[in-house]
Amino acid sequence: MALSSMAANLYPLRLFEKVFPKNTTRRVLDVTLLLLLFSLVVYRLLSLQHHGYPWVLALLCESWFTIYWVIIVITRWTPLYYKTFPQLLQQRVQELPPVDMFVTTADPVLEPPIVTVNTVLSLMAVDYPANLLACYVSDDGCSPLTFHALVEASKFAKLWIPYCMKHNVQVRAPFKYFQLDESMLSSTETDDHSWEFQQEWKKMKEEYEGLSRNIEDAAKKSSFDLSGELAVFSNTECRNHPAIVKIINENKEGLSDGIPHLVYISREKQPKHPHHYKAGAMNALTRVSGLMTNAPFMLNVDCDMFVNDPQVVYQAMCLLLGAKEKDCAFVQFPQLYHDSSADCLVLLQEYICKGVVGIQGPFFQGTGCFHRRKVIYGLWPDDIENECARYFNSVNGKVDDEILMKEFGSSKEFIKSVVHALKGQMDIPMNPSNYLDAAHQVAGSAYEYGSSWGENVGCLYGSTAEDNLTGITIHKKGWRSGYCNPEPPGFLGCAPSDTIAAMIQQKRWSTGLLEILFSRNNPIYAALRANLQGRQCVAYLWLITWGLRSIPELSYAVLPAYCIITNTNFLPKFQEPGIYIPVAVLVMYSLYTLSEYIQSGFTVRSWWVNQSMARIVTMSAWLFGFLNAVLKLLGISEPTFEITPKEKFTSSDDGNNIDENKGKFTFDESPYFVVGTTILLVQLTALASGLLGLQQPPAGGQGSGLGEFFTSVIVVLCFWPFVEGLFRKGKYGIPLSTICKSAALTSLFVCLSKKSYMV
Repeated sequence: MALSSMAANLYPLRLFEKVFPKNTTRRVLDVTLLLLLFSLVVYRLLSLQHHGYPWVLALLCESWFTIYWVIIVITRWTPLYYKTFPQLLQQRVQELPPVDMFVTTADPVLEPPIVTVNTVLSLMAVDYPANLLACYVSDDGCSPLTFHALVEASKFAKLWIPYCMKHNVQVRAPFKYFQLDESMLSSTETDDHSWEFQQEWKKMKEEYEGLSRNIEDAAKKSSFDLSGELAVFSNTECRNHPAIVKIINENKEGLSDGIPHLVYISREKQPKHPHHYKAGAMNALTRVSGLMTNAPFMLNVDCDMFVNDPQVVYQAMCLLLGAKEKDCAFVQFPQLYHDSSADCLVLLQEYICKGVVGIQGPFFQGTGCFHRRKVIYGLWPDDIENECARYFNSVNGKVDDEILMKEFGSSKEFIKSVVHALKGQMDIPMNPSNYLDAAHQVAGSAYEYGSSWGENVGCLYGSTAEDNLTGITIHKKGWRSGYCNPEPPGFLGCAPSDTIAAMIQQKRWSTGLLEILFSRNNPIYAALRANLQGRQCVAYLWLITWGLRSIPELSYAVLPAYCIITNTNFLPKFQEPGIYIPVAVLVMYSLYTLSEYIQSGFTVRSWWVNQSMARIVTMSAWLFGFLNAVLKLLGISEPTFEITPKEKFTSSDDGNNIDENKGKFTFDESPYFVVGTTILLVQLTALASGLLGLQQPPAGGQGSGLGEFFTSVIVVLCFWPFVEGLFRKGKYGIPLSTICKSAALTSLFVCLSKKSYMV
């Protein structure tokens, strides 16, 4: 049966419903705050001639804040979420479609294999017929340790998967399951606290601890015995090796209650060929899976994002099969963490992402996303309606090999699989071992040359934020996307292990997003020349301008210090009526954002911590992301894909080990912390000079006042982790070298400020 006809038949059966939450109060508050911001800008303009440089800089910054708030209001004006009915799916669908599941990892040190193993096991154990699942693991580190870990995991899976099915285990990542309270271990209707269950639980925990020890012991070895299955890793280097494709487990009998296919892939790498980081790995996975199983739907997750809801595939299928194809190119699940409250992410999903869903659909976030294979193959919605006519001869309806090879590469076996995928056919034998030779060919480093991979087909190249770039390209063709946010969350990942890892992640994101803004694939061009909706364009602008925010926020943060040092002002005096406007903006914005946290069940402290971290990240990590993007634009340097370190799961994790230092701000000698330390020292220097009366004489009676001192204190409070870092030791203290660099920059700032005042 063709997939398109199946979807058409299911559309009226309401496998999901759209829910539009009431938004009247929020709209009123949004518009009120927007009017206050406009009033502030108008007030600045009308009084510009009576003030100097600080007033002009404040006007520019507040104009940016006003524009940005307009973008936010437009983005979240019409929130929407989906309510799915997975319990109806099997009753209504005669033939469930196959799903290929992708896991990407790149470094066995920064991304420990035990983390990848837990993700793989959770995917293989989902509630879905095993003969319709295939799990592909891309190892860009070409690590024998990762391969060894997956081989051992496949042995454990033969015990773990039946155990999960028998006891209806809800959390199927073993490390997380064995941390749960006893009352949450199973949801079967039988008495799970029986002696038999307890014995099985203990045995399974011992097996998992043995698996963990095995992997840990292998990681401690200085070298591997590269013989037998590991012989293919001999004489290989991380960035210079042939393609390696190994089938670790194959469900040859096609058993629905068996163990899904598990395939290891390390695509070929050569120094002279660009490998395009994660986007290149995703495209290699797409081609290899297209040959071996060719499922019409593909799920991709990061190596640290395990399945938290065993019904996750059914949840996604409710949208993919219950909607018209053009209305659901992909289904995105929210990215949440298991080891952090992630309150800022929850708020982001609630108040921004649901607004984007109500326009043209959510962004592709790079993980926890189900794709239609034909969409990843570059199809437009019109191609679906025209039955992909551009790929077939108009006279006899046969395949036009020349066009297909120009688009998808020279492998004839792969072209056959492409034709099946384009036609929506699912009756393809799942026998991966028959395609090993062809799989090595399409995983080669030179296979993409002369084809459209990375340009019109697959994940797009040109940005370290390949997910958002690919999502924009899909949306600009006229596709819509679906959003699935079940309870419990479908996937949970690992939060950055410390502040340093968070900074690396944020810098990479801001760099990649600005690369999109500065490229021909930016959403403005897509809205003018393609089918990207206007409001969706605005939503993408909210996302890809993150790095640009660093400049006005940094300027606004140092402005009060500059005014105190030079005895000038950027705020009206307290006796002037104009002071009520910025005060009203500050009070209303603070109360508004605080109410959002409280309504979502978070504390006042959580609100303040996130407001503080937002300022720190924007003025440090995003600033360096902006500089990286500018250097690329000028042709000076190319950004690199920095991997975020993942926290290691150990066999001793029992959920009772409490790290007293968890959540504390950590520092190192990286330049990220030079910026924050400099901002803090500048504010402290300015406050000291003001309190000690070391300011310059005011010009024309417009000296600094309580407003400048108050805002300077607010900046100091926002950077309070840096205040604590000045007095702490070790990784929780600011390194002396960073303090020295920041002190030198602070002295330079003070000298330049005084010189500008004299001029």
